[in-house]
Amino acid sequence: MQVSVETTQGLERRLTITVPAATVSKEIDNRLRGLAKTQRIDGFRPGKVPAKVIKKRFGAAVAEEVAGEIMQRNFYEAIVAEKLNLAGAPTLEPAAVKEGEDFSFTATLEVYPEFEVAGIEAMTIEKSVSSVTEADVDGMIETLRKQHAEWVTADRAAEANDQVKVNFNGSIDGEEFEGGKAEDFTLAMGQGRMIPGFEEGIVGKSAGEEFTVEVTFPEEYHAENLKGKTASFAITLNAVEAQELPEINAEFVGKFGVEDGTLESLKAEISKNMSRELEQAIKADTKTKVLDALVASNDIDVPAALVKQEIVTLREQAMQRFGQMAPQNAPELPDELFTEQASRRVRIGLVLGEFIKVNEITADDARVQDMIASMASAYEDPAEVIAHYKDNEQALENVRNVAVEDQAIDLVLEKANVSEKEVAFEELMNKATQNA
Repeated sequence: MQVSVETTQGLERRLTITVPAATVSKEIDNRLRGLAKTQRIDGFRPGKVPAKVIKKRFGAAVAEEVAGEIMQRNFYEAIVAEKLNLAGAPTLEPAAVKEGEDFSFTATLEVYPEFEVAGIEAMTIEKSVSSVTEADVDGMIETLRKQHAEWVTADRAAEANDQVKVNFNGSIDGEEFEGGKAEDFTLAMGQGRMIPGFEEGIVGKSAGEEFTVEVTFPEEYHAENLKGKTASFAITLNAVEAQELPEINAEFVGKFGVEDGTLESLKAEISKNMSRELEQAIKADTKTKVLDALVASNDIDVPAALVKQEIVTLREQAMQRFGQMAPQNAPELPDELFTEQASRRVRIGLVLGEFIKVNEITADDARVQDMIASMASAYEDPAEVIAHYKDNEQALENVRNVAVEDQAIDLVLEKANVSEKEVAFEELMNKATQNA
């Protein structure tokens, strides 16, 4: 076998592989002799069919089959011999098999980039630090009260965060449009569900009033025929309802599994949960900053084949998130929506993987156990969760992989220039939600 390697562009390589005629002929002849022993052809006794008859009938098919096997076998022998680190599936292009001639084929493939992770000592990472304050806990209690609030009729004008029930009928230039009409529609104000200006036009009005609100549809509105159009909504305000928050008493506290029913115990439980969430948010924020810095310092080429694979994964994840929102016959989301994110994820994987390999980082068992214990603490029966990981090798391996990544991030932080910035709990949690 002879192999020549050509760099076409970037990470793409083209191999020309030549296999001696004698090797090809020997495999074809062996295959044809095997067929001669098993094939039944009219006019000949079993096993006595002449070689030329077998060759005439099966020669082309056998040559094609042998060529495919030779290409697969010799391709992998070639990349091992040439020490090529294959990224993605190759494209094999055979020439015709001609009797007595060497058999040549080409293989187009991509290889993984060869590089050294650089720039770590010059990196500047701003690490967020935060803590759960009493005000944060009080704010969470107010959020819980709102989640368990009731709506009661209010004998006053509507305010910005009330709930109202309205009839409305929209028109543009005197013509009603589809989807612009509703009867006894319940609207929770202050959530931005309606077109800008709609809710503002209701504020200050009382139940029983009839009035008109002028609004302009945004240019990015989903309905093409309404983009940028000014519409008039004739509105009848049927009811105004205000939020009535529950009292903080033993009954309210008991809803959250606090057995002694005291506010102090509820605050302690909330603080513990918020601290755990904050720890995870800080960890995720720091990891993102480290990865961003690694990518910025190591602008490497990435194999297109790996990016395509990542696009498929991201598209599948997006469709799973949409769930029932996406109709069965919805068009497939285009690659362009995911290309940038996919390229970044592949680049991160390559750079981080090289850093882990060079520094010989392996999962620290104590760290793995701590991670499992931390995850288990969020469940009602932590022991059951811990047992699940102990008995499930795949799940345990997933935790080990995360531990290795975390250890790599820690090592980068040891080598880089790290500063700290105090950040409010709410800001960090909002950021975590946006990046989820």
